[in-house]
Amino acid sequence: MFQTHHLTNGLRIIHHPFPSEISYCGIAINTGSRDEFPDEQGMAHFVEHMLFKGTEKRQAHHVINRMENVGGELNAYTTKEETFIYATFLSEYFERTVELLSDMVFHSTFPEHQIEKERDVILDEMNSYADSPSELIFDDFENLLFPNHEIGHYILGTSESLLALDKKKVDDFVNRQYSPANMVLFSFGKTPFSKVVRLTEQYFGFPDTRYLLSKKRERPLSETAKKSRIGKGTAQTHVILGARTFDMFQPDRYALYLLNHIVAGGATNSRLNNSLREKNGLVYNVESNVTLYTDTGLFSVYFACDKRQVERCLKLINKELRRIIEIPLSSGQLATAKRQYKGQLGIASENNESISLRMAKSYLHFNHYLPLEEVFSQIDAISAVQLQELAEKLFFPEQLYQLKYV
Repeated sequence: MFQTHHLTNGLRIIHHPFPSEISYCGIAINTGSRDEFPDEQGMAHFVEHMLFKGTEKRQAHHVINRMENVGGELNAYTTKEETFIYATFLSEYFERTVELLSDMVFHSTFPEHQIEKERDVILDEMNSYADSPSELIFDDFENLLFPNHEIGHYILGTSESLLALDKKKVDDFVNRQYSPANMVLFSFGKTPFSKVVRLTEQYFGFPDTRYLLSKKRERPLSETAKKSRIGKGTAQTHVILGARTFDMFQPDRYALYLLNHIVAGGATNSRLNNSLREKNGLVYNVESNVTLYTDTGLFSVYFACDKRQVERCLKLINKELRRIIEIPLSSGQLATAKRQYKGQLGIASENNESISLRMAKSYLHFNHYLPLEEVFSQIDAISAVQLQELAEKLFFPEQLYQLKYV
């Protein structure tokens, strides 16, 4: 289904042939906010913004117009461990896209006046984010879960760290992290693979002159579960609770994803949605999430409710989590959960942009991409006992961290 190739400078290529006029192509870089030095917080995200602000041969508006003038789109985002820069375009503009991506990633100049302007843009972004407690609480929770560790730092950085960023620090970070050996070029569409390889060789096949440091990502130390309250003056109380899990390479990861689906991971008939919303009318939304990193991970449950109902909601959540620990799923319940989860994955696979990005992330970390059929096989192999054992490791109240916005 997918095709791969390695360049001599270490850059890897993955291509998913698909008979569509719409193509996707981008660069996935194995660097994120956890790879910043202590005086660089927010740098990975800042650099992602600055890639759009001019190169050795293009001014900022030329970068944007290069794709927009042919109806294409340029996008980018930063996570704790990755940075993605990619484009959506008609397949006839594949070479235009590859050339532009190479120019942005390897020839951006990071002019001082653009650094000043973009710093203000991101400070506004931070202020906007601070006005969204239902989003901000997830970042604060990771900071609680992983204190004094890079994985807990805010992707946007802090206002103090942003004000301390300058061109030298930007250049140092890029030279340290933006090496071809630290990247994957991903492609999705009808462009022949031979052409994908040829054009990638042409625009990315130069000798690597940047000094890629070996990754020194250190697993967060074990911590005792903590509870915290932050005064936000919100109309509702926002609550998130959860625990650390294993990393993305563990074979049990699909069991964890299925367990998350059962708890409150997307279906309206999930355990917690049924208990808190349908039966008791206490919340508008309750959700559970799993985030897996290269050396750790987390499971969380989030809800917001009337301040007078917080403890009742927490009791109902703990009751449902304990039920999952103590009472194994029946064969019918397990079959239904698997069927639902596979259905959601199947529907999501209709979004070609999402497929492209998942493929890129998978190849970046695993050097492989599992087709949907293989993922379904992994899900089908999960047993009720496996889910119960996993719940025992995660769901006991004494192991759960908790954060409230009040």
